Amino acid sequence: MPELPEVEVVRRGLDEHVTGRTITAVRVHHPRAVRRHEAGPADLTARLLDTTITGTGRRGKYLWLTLGPDTALVVHLGMSGQMLLGQPTSAPPNENHLRIAALLDDGTTLSFVDQRTFGGWMIADMVTVDGTPVPVPVAHIARDPLDPLFDREAVVKVLRGKHSEIKRQLLDQTIVSGIGNIYADEALWRAKVNGARPASALSRPKLRELLDAAHDVMTDALGQGGTSFDSLYVNVNGESGYFDRSLDAYGREGEPCKRCGAVMRREKFMNRSSFYCPRCQPRPRT
Repeated sequence: MPELPEVEVVRRGLDEHVTGRTITAVRVHHPRAVRRHEAGPADLTARLLDTTITGTGRRGKYLWLTLGPDTALVVHLGMSGQMLLGQPTSAPPNENHLRIAALLDDGTTLSFVDQRTFGGWMIADMVTVDGTPVPVPVAHIARDPLDPLFDREAVVKVLRGKHSEIKRQLLDQTIVSGIGNIYADEALWRAKVNGARPASALSRPKLRELLDAAHDVMTDALGQGGTSFDSLYVNVNGESGYFDRSLDAYGREGEPCKRCGAVMRREKFMNRSSFYCPRCQPRPRT
C-alpha cells in the first residue's frame, strides 16, 4: 500500500494539474471502485458532473480533491490504486484495470486505475477537526509528521502510555498517521530501536528521536518520488519513485547493516515483515 510520501507525490501532481479544472464527463467502469460511495455510481457521476475542483488535500495516507468548502472527492488508493493524467485521444493507461475516468474542461482525462480493486472514490462532506477542514471519513485520522501542525510532544505523551510494541503504535493511524510498514522499519533503524520494544519502555528523548526519524526518512523519500518496488505505485504521469535504492532496513534481509555490518534480519509482524539489525536494534529481553 502506498504510504505518506507516495500519496503526497500523487497529491502534488494532481494539485498542479487539476485545481481550477471543471469535470465535464465521468464514467464508472467498475462498481467496486465506488463501493464506499453508498448512493452508488449514478449518484457519484451526477454529483461530479460540472463540478470544479478547488484544491487537493491529504492526511496521512488519505487523499482528496476539494469540490468547494463543504464537499470532497475522497480517493482511497488501496493496494494498487493510481491517479493518472492523460489526453482523451490516447488509450487509457492499463486499460484492463481502468475503474473510473473523468474528463476535465482542458481536455485532460483523470483516470483511476486499480489492478487489485481495493481502492476507490467516494464523495463526502467536510468537517473541521482541530481547526482543519477534512472529509468526514478522514476525521479520525491523526496528523502526520509532515503536517505543519503535528504536535510531537502530544504524540510522545500518548506513546508513553502504550504497553504494546512501538512498531504497532507507529502503524496506528489514530496516533500518528502516514507511517506504514516500510517507513516504520526505516525510522526504527535510524533511531536504533527494535520494533518489538514496548512503547512505554522508551524514554521521551528516544520517542522524540524516533518521530524525528520518521519525519526525516519520509522527507527523504518524498524528495525521490517515493518508494516503488513494482509498477503498481506511480505518480500522475505514470513514473515510479526510486527511494527503494536508499532503504537502510526494509527488504534487506541477509545483507550487511549499513551502520555496523551485522547481517540484517526479517521477522513476521502483523501479517507483514519487519526488517532490523540485531546489533544496532537488539530485541527486548522477555
